[in-house]
Amino acid sequence: MGDAALKELSVGPLSGVRTIEFAGIGPGPFCGMMLADMGADVLRVDRPGSGEEGPIDPRLDLLNRGKRSVVLDLKSPRGTDAALRLCASADLLIEGFRPGVMERLGLAPERCFEQNPRLVYGRVTGFGQEGPLAGAPGHDINYISLSGALHAIGAPDRPSIPLNLLADFGGGGMLLAFGLLCGLIESRRSGKGQVVDAAMIDGVSALLTPIYGMMRMGFWRDERGANLLDGASPFYNVYETADGKWISIGPLEPRFCAELLRKMGLDPEAFAPQLDAAQWPSWKERLAAAFRTRTRAEWCATLEGSDACATPVLSLREVPQHPQQRERGSIIEVEGVQQPAPAPRFSRTPGRVRGPPPLPGEGAAQALLDWGFAPEQVAALGLEVVKGEAG
Repeated sequence: MGDAALKELSVGPLSGVRTIEFAGIGPGPFCGMMLADMGADVLRVDRPGSGEEGPIDPRLDLLNRGKRSVVLDLKSPRGTDAALRLCASADLLIEGFRPGVMERLGLAPERCFEQNPRLVYGRVTGFGQEGPLAGAPGHDINYISLSGALHAIGAPDRPSIPLNLLADFGGGGMLLAFGLLCGLIESRRSGKGQVVDAAMIDGVSALLTPIYGMMRMGFWRDERGANLLDGASPFYNVYETADGKWISIGPLEPRFCAELLRKMGLDPEAFAPQLDAAQWPSWKERLAAAFRTRTRAEWCATLEGSDACATPVLSLREVPQHPQQRERGSIIEVEGVQQPAPAPRFSRTPGRVRGPPPLPGEGAAQALLDWGFAPEQVAALGLEVVKGEAG
């Protein structure tokens, strides 16, 4: 492998961490993306025929950015043996199949640990590895409903669907990334690997921890549209402006709320006490009427950046142009495709997107050589070793 190529694989705080990711959807790929953004060498194991059908262009499946790919038929002994050899060189493993699938493929944790006792074996599922629903299919909406989050989000008359962010990515992919890195730290101390069971229902429940505390204190009612942070309060809400756009406000603290009212030309003394929930509907009406008198841009010129805690509700296409996002470079472009930059940020070993998503199997021979396969082992998988690659 050339010096330039090696340099590309040696950036970020996770440089040198090898991760094998068995192709899936949602949280597993998102976790792999987070690790790759931070410098881990993530090798995705795709199935034969991957990318040939379906609506998703593999080149635009941004969850696979910065990774490498090899196609293995895990239903064949040759493919399973190759996967086990990869496990022998890996620090981390990501799989997002239903419970029992990896076992049927001959890739159970115990078998992988025989190859590599230090391996941290990450499993992400919706319902977890055991329980009456463990083997049932589902998606984000099912996991947030079982966790209570869906019940808590939306207007009083019906729940609202918060995209697929809570379970797939917040309670799934990020939870798995956290678990894998915890396991990696422990493994390097003890010399032993272990299984990380990242269930999305557990992750979403963890996100709800402060709500449970507020409910026990009597500050949260177990119903929608009746609480401080769920759209009931007038000072933690969104309002339409004169041009049909929207602005969000969140001045929860009394002095911030008073600042909002003053900047809007309203007298704070003319409003009922901020926490008098019985008066919230009248607050909303007055604020809604006031916000409809100016455009979003006009309100932002008056409120944004002040203690009023007000920001425009931006569309995805507007985000890169906002001064805050533009100065921080929060949205970057990789080979003509706009996408969020790696996060979080590091002062000394920053992460970066090392390249666009590969096609399934693209560069597989080099990846396998880098992971310790001999040229003849690569050739046995039907992959051609280009002259000079093995050097």
